[in-house]
Amino acid sequence: MTKVVFLGVSSDVPKIAELARTRARAIEVLLPGDSDAAQAEVAVCWSPPPGALARYPRLRLIHAIAAGVDNILCDPELPTLPLCRVVAPDLTVAMTEFITWGVLYYHRDLDRAVANQRNRIWRRTAPAAASSCRVGIMGVGRLGAHVAAELLRMGFNVRGWSRQPKTVDGMESFHGEAQFDDFLGGTDILVCLLPLTEQTRGILNRTTLSALPPGAALIHVGRGGHLVSADVQAMLDEGHLRGAILDVFEKEPLPADSPFWSSPNVIVTPHIAAAASYDSVLEQIEENIRRLQQGEPLLNLVDRGNGY
Repeated sequence: MTKVVFLGVSSDVPKIAELARTRARAIEVLLPGDSDAAQAEVAVCWSPPPGALARYPRLRLIHAIAAGVDNILCDPELPTLPLCRVVAPDLTVAMTEFITWGVLYYHRDLDRAVANQRNRIWRRTAPAAASSCRVGIMGVGRLGAHVAAELLRMGFNVRGWSRQPKTVDGMESFHGEAQFDDFLGGTDILVCLLPLTEQTRGILNRTTLSALPPGAALIHVGRGGHLVSADVQAMLDEGHLRGAILDVFEKEPLPADSPFWSSPNVIVTPHIAAAASYDSVLEQIEENIRRLQQGEPLLNLVDRGNGY
């Protein structure tokens, strides 16, 4: 039986630990205060306190409970050990549903219909062809590629930007800093699905948003650290951005005094775009523990140089 310590600030961590305690036969569940926690071989975590992981000298694997690992990589005392993240089918489906809804919200002028309702205005508009709407996806990993394929299937004009060259059949591809402005300049609805790295932190800023065509919309489902809230609000106030659907923020819960709450052209959602079920998270943790013990390649191993 493998000793596994569960730690971090997320309320999901103890829930996954309890599920493991009742279901995972090959896992001995430990918490930081347990007397034998120092014997743990695996740490399952989300936003562990700085230096916490270094207190477990027998660790062989660090496992996140979600796709993002910036909350772990930021630890200055992080041990040099394999780090794995969760990439779950149910997360991919949920994220695709959320983004598709957001794209349709702007493409079918539902934001304007909602504004007209508030003002008791009856104004009909003819639907435009999906091919006339240019959706730009920042971040073409597994999630981004799946979203792009679904939007392409629906007939949308899809373009993708990533750090390294990525291809999806039917998608116009851009990569690197040199092609970033060209990507933005032809995007009507910008979707942020990037991982959070030193290169992408604060990327949703005035410079980036100003490169979009006037009247573009933003769907932000990446990481809170991408967002420069003041710049997004300014672009909305100035009319350069038509609207924004924001699911993640620099500080969560979103403070009550944030102007986003009352901004008429912003939809605030409380970090609900997608989340893997506890069952699927535990399944991947169990499989990677089995692989660790058998000396097999680990699933969803993080490249620390890339940050994902």
